[in-house]
Amino acid sequence: MACIRSNRFCACVQDKVSQFAKILHSNPQQQILIKKDFTTTSFNPAKSQQVPLTGTLVSNISKKCQPSTTPSLPIVHPCIRGFSSAHTNQPAAPAQKEQKIDPYALLEDDLKDIFEDVRQELHRGTNQPELDEIAIYYFDGQGKALRPMVAMLMARALNYHAQNESRTTLYKQRQVAMISEMIHSASLVHDDVIDQSYSRRGKPSVNILWNHKKVTMAGDYILAIASTLIAGLKHDEVTLVLSQVLTDLVQGEFMQLGSKETENERFAHYFTKTYRKTASLIANSLKAVAILSGVEDPLVELSFQYGRNLGLAFQFVDDLLDFVSSSEQLGKPAAADLKLGLATAPVLFACEKYPELNPMIMRRFREPGDVEKAYELVHKSQGLEQTRFLAKKHLIEAIRLASQLAESPYQKGLVTVTDFVLNRMK
Repeated sequence: MACIRSNRFCACVQDKVSQFAKILHSNPQQQILIKKDFTTTSFNPAKSQQVPLTGTLVSNISKKCQPSTTPSLPIVHPCIRGFSSAHTNQPAAPAQKEQKIDPYALLEDDLKDIFEDVRQELHRGTNQPELDEIAIYYFDGQGKALRPMVAMLMARALNYHAQNESRTTLYKQRQVAMISEMIHSASLVHDDVIDQSYSRRGKPSVNILWNHKKVTMAGDYILAIASTLIAGLKHDEVTLVLSQVLTDLVQGEFMQLGSKETENERFAHYFTKTYRKTASLIANSLKAVAILSGVEDPLVELSFQYGRNLGLAFQFVDDLLDFVSSSEQLGKPAAADLKLGLATAPVLFACEKYPELNPMIMRRFREPGDVEKAYELVHKSQGLEQTRFLAKKHLIEAIRLASQLAESPYQKGLVTVTDFVLNRMK
């Protein structure tokens, strides 16, 4: 981790931001587009889903990396701002060591039947046996149920904070937890078709067992039943929040199909894609349970930001594990992202030391030997350490946010979850 603490690394980050600033100066049209698509003004809680990647302002980098006389930079893409601040402005960890709590044990009553309840909803919605069989395939209880677990932790932590013990509220919050897992599993079904996967969670993926047309329709069916459950909540604001998740998922998948020319554009593209494909679901699910709890807007925003940071860190660790875990540990092929032509955080960081990775990224690792060479260069670089540091930075911010809630076992569980994310093996 010496590279992260060194002045040289700090200067490298500042140089990355400066390069992006030059791009904006030299291309006024690009400035207009960025100002149109991304905002750096004060946050509007009612529109939080439109500003997915707010980070520490670039001025925080200047304080650590340059003298105070450094001129201010022009407006910077929020994704770049989040990337740079994550390396140079690490918030202090809580002064006291938090008591470790097992969130799954704490939420045993909330989670024990959640997969069975999802299967029942899917059973009720169709009289087509094969459709039902495909749709329930990933709801076998073998998944981690991370998203429902985090949603229920936040729900109960907020209910305790607001002294809201309503059973109706808790029922609706649990419905959101179920919906989050259904949307996640539907996205896995679609991903398996797009990526032509052959294993998932240690067993054959759905597209191996059934033809692609039927699997695609089964994914759509899961989303349709999830949408029915959303409508059943009869809460317009929650409906809008959870609908944003579906919009983000589709846009994130489209973004994953493309590449960007320059280094700064790649990081911006990667951060936005990561938010939309992974973090949006967690962030907006937590925002939904917060709205249902009846807490004030600042706590709704806190819930969203906790989920955003947790979700980003989860994906960074997932990208890291693709390089360091075996197929048996992952439950899916190792180096899968490279084989799919994806340049994730470890590769993007490795480009700083090995620029020969750039043409491989642009051709999506399609030439013979590209995958093996890229895999080797990532391990020779500090890309894995830098990716882990980036994940840890976002988890420290999640801890800071959780620590603002009233102390309870559920609030402590929100802190413990960050350890799960950082140290998980699959």
